[in-house]
Amino acid sequence: MDIKTHRKIVLVGDKVLIIPDKNQERMEHGLYLPPGVKDKEKVTGGTVVQAGPGYAIANPNYIDQEPWSTSPKEPVKYIPLQAEAGDYALFLRDQAAEIEFEEEKYFIVSHSSILMLVRNTEFSSDTFRLDPTT
Repeated sequence: MDIKTHRKIVLVGDKVLIIPDKNQERMEHGLYLPPGVKDKEKVTGGTVVQAGPGYAIANPNYIDQEPWSTSPKEPVKYIPLQAEAGDYALFLRDQAAEIEFEEEKYFIVSHSSILMLVRNTEFSSDTFRLDPTT
């Protein structure tokens, strides 16, 4: 009997899994990192692969749950994160944990260490105006 197991990463809390950018001088989105940033490597960029469930907060309804209730409520609720899979993130490298999973290099970053997200969105010229009076 041949049993294959599949492993996957499950992020907890406010953690974000990022695959690092190979070319740090110019990002895919056209942003250039200044030479000082590249030399000191305080800021790094990469693509968000997965985001955790968010910031955990206590569920106030869990306290009032009757012991005989047939529909259990979760003791914790989550405030979702801004980062989504596919976003490009600039983050503080010294606050990231570098890991290797299945021969691929990743960073696990706390959401508060992300400085900026670049997200591709579609919009028509009618929905985006610099002058609100037109």
